[in-house]
Amino acid sequence: MNQNTIIAKFLWLSLFAIAMAFVESAVVVYLRAIYYPEGFAFPLQPLTDYKIIVEVCREVATIVMLMAVAHISGRKFWERFACLIFIFGIWDIFYYVWLKVLLNWPATLWDWDILFLIPLPWIGPVIAPVSISIIMIICSVMMIGSINRGYDFKPTPLAFVIAIAATCIILYSFMYDTGATLRQQMPKPYGYGLLIAGDILFIVAFLMSYFNSRGTVHRAQATG
Repeated sequence: MNQNTIIAKFLWLSLFAIAMAFVESAVVVYLRAIYYPEGFAFPLQPLTDYKIIVEVCREVATIVMLMAVAHISGRKFWERFACLIFIFGIWDIFYYVWLKVLLNWPATLWDWDILFLIPLPWIGPVIAPVSISIIMIICSVMMIGSINRGYDFKPTPLAFVIAIAATCIILYSFMYDTGATLRQQMPKPYGYGLLIAGDILFIVAFLMSYFNSRGTVHRAQATG
């Protein structure tokens, strides 16, 4: 795949993610007009009747759409995975960009938000998903660039373990305060140390896999 084709792929994936982010933010504009007419703030207002089910299904549908676009954008599993995390990262960042445009919210990156609802509501400051999205975008660009130069992305078993640990740490930072989400209480202070640790572990796991993949190919070429 030549350079122009790769650039075009990133452009179309970005346009899709930005448009999807607007759709998501538009839904939030309507929800906040209904549940938070005086401005979004904690403690959370409970979603009643079937609305919580609709919201959960909407989130599932969004992930399915992102996965579908990623699937048709790549040729192999890891290229498709890289496309998925690229789209996800752009989508998540522009979700907050559009909310800022439409609602002038968040005021700062440290404002709290409801991040996700599955399997329990995730809450945390906006800086948390944004930092993870930035890592996703950088890693995906490096992965796709490496794959299109002929390298096979091959995570090591240790990298898998580190990535799983990072995921668990960050998910815990979002979901440990069930009182704030399920019982409409004020949230406890966010665990920024957990976020930093998780972000660092994600970066370490990726770099281990990235350089291992390149090293393996070079050794194969040297013996070929």
